Amino acid sequence: MGVGTELWLVRHGETEWSLSGAHTSRTDIPLTDEGRRRAERLRDYLKGTKFDAVLESPMQRARETCAIAGFGDVAKIDDGLKEWDYGVYEGKTTKEIQAEIPGWSVWKDEIVGGETVEHVGERADGVIARALAAAPDGGKVALFAHAHILRILAARWIEQDAKGGSLLALGTGSVSVMGWERETRVIQRWNREFE
Repeated sequence: MGVGTELWLVRHGETEWSLSGAHTSRTDIPLTDEGRRRAERLRDYLKGTKFDAVLESPMQRARETCAIAGFGDVAKIDDGLKEWDYGVYEGKTTKEIQAEIPGWSVWKDEIVGGETVEHVGERADGVIARALAAAPDGGKVALFAHAHILRILAARWIEQDAKGGSLLALGTGSVSVMGWERETRVIQRWNREFE
């Protein structure tokens, strides 16, 4: 089911916290002016693209990006697209955390009060299943969300474990396309940014 379906991963535009490098999950903050400008560039890039379904994170920064890009009126909220729950590390940068825990990494260390990377991978698997069900005969599905969940989703798409997302950098306001080579899931395009 879904062979030929493309998943278009759209990371939200810049926020104050993404600019600073602070871990942002459940804190619901808006886009910066630059984030809105990038969303406008996304609109120009995606203009004329027909999606069989558009799924978005319930968080303001993803919904705002989706709306500015021109798909807010057709998008459906998917809680599976929420960002990784960073627990006690919410709002802190990696550098700040490493000052207390040398060598700390979101990818390899415990997330106190938050989610494991494996759990985020399970959520990503659910999003993939729903996206494929929305376009079972091929087509395109747009997913407006956040850096870590989309990186993990891409890793799961190509049948890697969730930690494989650590190898995939993803800029704000970017588009990536998951697709197929014959019957094998592949990354067709990655991290197309709009300056």
